[in-house]
Amino acid sequence: MTIQPGPEDGLPDPSLAALIGERRRLINLAYRLLGSLSEAEDVVQETYARWYTMSRQQQDAVESVGGWLTTVATRICLNLLRSARARRERYVGEWIPEPLPEPTERPGGGPDAAAGDPADHVTLDESVNMAFLVVLEYMTPAERVAFILHDVFHYSFAEVAEIVGRSPAACRQLASSARRRLRDARPASHPMPADHAGIVRNFKQAWEAKDIGALIGLLDPGVTAVGDGGGRVTAVLHPVEGGERVARFLLELAEKASGVVFLERAVNGRPGLVAQRAGATVAVYAFDIDGDRIKHIWAVGNPEKLRPWTTGTVYP
Repeated sequence: MTIQPGPEDGLPDPSLAALIGERRRLINLAYRLLGSLSEAEDVVQETYARWYTMSRQQQDAVESVGGWLTTVATRICLNLLRSARARRERYVGEWIPEPLPEPTERPGGGPDAAAGDPADHVTLDESVNMAFLVVLEYMTPAERVAFILHDVFHYSFAEVAEIVGRSPAACRQLASSARRRLRDARPASHPMPADHAGIVRNFKQAWEAKDIGALIGLLDPGVTAVGDGGGRVTAVLHPVEGGERVARFLLELAEKASGVVFLERAVNGRPGLVAQRAGATVAVYAFDIDGDRIKHIWAVGNPEKLRPWTTGTVYP
């Protein structure tokens, strides 16, 4: 992002430090609200652009720079969420939130990547794991905004009401409805198993060995596998359900995936897999595990959603 210069007299903009200091929080907020890294970046850019369209007098009248930026960014996100359903009805196949790599696992990252600009990092917690983000997609835009602002970012309902233009009571009801959706979608939700990485590793080994028995043993009987190619690459258009069906589907993929190597990598803060061909990332796999069985597999192959994994572009 390019910060605009200060006023004509050449003196530094007194709000510059405050603006820069808010960037990371805005990126974190927008990514959780939209489930899209690229859209989150666009929202933050647009938010700053609106700030700099105001006169210095208008800027000086703002009591809280952070509060103003949050309000504008949230309202932009809310408008995007309202239009997203129509856009996703035209999306080819299933839509999955964009997967997020660890800073050190981005191309060119290395062990020192985490020490880069902290404004470009999203805090990797339970509110960005893929299972959580997928459930958010089933909430209404208003529910999602009220829930994220209050339950994740700990804004009071009075503050949420001021941001979204509803009463505190209405925002409380929206957040309560969102929590019910979360409970209904994940009634058997448990903390991440201690051996999550081991289960993913065993899955990888069974898949590479084309061992259908081992695969079925690692999959929940009601497992669901979802692919997102966005019409850009070949992907299953509808979810595949059931342990044996998913296992056989995976074996079919393995037969076609000539030259593909699977790497164990963190995806949205949890153990996952990255598929590479000739050193280039072609798909990212995220998993939801309950106990010692895999309940959901999300495979993202849409190149537009893999840019953080393939180009080294700094996204949140």
